[in-house]
Amino acid sequence: MARPSLGGATALLFLLVSVAVSSVMTESDASAATLATASSGGQINSNSVLVALLDSHYTELAELVEKALLLPTLEAAVGRHNLTIFAPRNEALERDLDPEFKRFLLEPGNLRSLQTLLLYHVVPARIPSEAWPRSRHPTLAADHIDLSSSGEGSSGGGKTVGLAAVVQPDAVVRPDGVIHGIERLLVPRSVQEDFNRRRSLAAISAVLPTGAPEVDPRTHRLKKPAPPVPAGAPPVLPIYDAMAPGPSLAPAPAPGPGSGKHWFDGESQVKDFIQTLLLYGGYNEFADILVNLTSMATEMGRLVSEGYVLTVLAPNDDAMARLTTDQLSEPGAPETIMYYHLIPEYQTEESMYNAVRRFGKVRYDTLRVPHKVVAREADGSVKFGAGEGSAYLFDPDIYTDGRISVQGIDSVLFPPDEDAPPASPLSPAARKAELAQVKAKTKLKAKLRRGKLMEIGCSLLGVLGQSSRFATCQ
Repeated sequence: MARPSLGGATALLFLLVSVAVSSVMTESDASAATLATASSGGQINSNSVLVALLDSHYTELAELVEKALLLPTLEAAVGRHNLTIFAPRNEALERDLDPEFKRFLLEPGNLRSLQTLLLYHVVPARIPSEAWPRSRHPTLAADHIDLSSSGEGSSGGGKTVGLAAVVQPDAVVRPDGVIHGIERLLVPRSVQEDFNRRRSLAAISAVLPTGAPEVDPRTHRLKKPAPPVPAGAPPVLPIYDAMAPGPSLAPAPAPGPGSGKHWFDGESQVKDFIQTLLLYGGYNEFADILVNLTSMATEMGRLVSEGYVLTVLAPNDDAMARLTTDQLSEPGAPETIMYYHLIPEYQTEESMYNAVRRFGKVRYDTLRVPHKVVAREADGSVKFGAGEGSAYLFDPDIYTDGRISVQGIDSVLFPPDEDAPPASPLSPAARKAELAQVKAKTKLKAKLRRGKLMEIGCSLLGVLGQSSRFATCQ
């Protein structure tokens, strides 16, 4: 019975010894690790140059060092070797520094540039003023700085660091380093290039914010590509604007007249531009001819509904008042005059002026086929026609909606072969006789034209055997 109990006591004793040994080993390892950590991190002495920098009168530089989170880096550096710090005076950082550059340094995204700038002022070597070198020294920013002096010794000449003069040599002297006061901030090339790059990008991107996409009134297309639209969202460009064709030298491609397919509400657009003429003032006579004396408004609405675009050259009231009764009394004369003022293109004042500036003379088709109206540049504006029958673009862009453009002019236009006779030194009686002769020739042409049509009609009836039923064909 005694032998088993002895064996159990022995085992228990062996277990206790093992636990004690392991605990001793664990404590020794922990203490060794703590010592290693303490020796590796190092303790900063109260007489260190870093403490002196934070407590010195270089408050602006000390504040930047704290904002740049450089204290751990400088503590590690001072633990390895002495440091020489070139500290700019507070005025250089407060008043002399470019405000835009200071904002750039203090932006959170530019922390790396701020750290590089500050480390450029720290040399990992002790450089006292009495042994000032004339050479390049590496800095903690992985760059080199030039030191120079114009004399020998501590009292000889001025000392410079890069482009900055040393104004207070040996301002702070400590066992692990020295601080020299300089007149200005030192900027390394890499930080300057980064600042210039960011400033250029800021200038390029400095555009006013825009809301909805803008539509070019001349081309009726977006001025810039619209941002991507999520699925199911309404279209960025309205359907009307997407379908409207831009300006061209011919009517926009659309179904022919009388097709019955109305792609646009031309009647409403014509009403809008006539109402705009009345509200604008000075174009009441032209609007009255379109609506009351002729059916031009209805025809224009039909054309616009079928996809055509129009530019209306609208004479003002003074120009319409110069028309004579004879010019308006002929059958179809008002329609004929109006047709010559309708251009089957969408033109604005800018587009027409650019065209005449570039080409000198531009011929525009009119709805009075085959006559064309000639435009040229004159006195910084657009002049239509030639001679005394010409008209200037008087009121530009009275109405522009992408389909109808209304341009006010100061005279009524006539085709070249129907211009009013120019003023001549003839007596009033001779001028009146000449005008009567011109009117007689015009009426004769009309009668001859009507007689020719009647002759053709009667010949067709004769072929069909129906000519005897009409007294006119006997």
